[in-house]
Amino acid sequence: MDALKNFASGNKSQTTGNNTQQPGEKKDLGDKIAGFMNKKEGNKFTDQQLETSTDKAREMYEKSTGNKVNPKFSN
Repeated sequence: MDALKNFASGNKSQTTGNNTQQPGEKKDLGDKIAGFMNKKEGNKFTDQQLETSTDKAREMYEKSTGNKVNPKFSN
């Protein structure tokens, strides 16, 4: 209900739905960079959307180059 009130009043100080990381799931460097850029752009995407997009980018890189991405940068 608070999210609805914040939305109706235009309050952007409290973001909702952005910390939807699953328990036991660590953010890799790619996710942190995407989260930082998202925050700078005004939180347009949820963490789940960012996770999906960074995973897709990793898969596309691995498919096109044939090289695995270092797990430090992307799981």
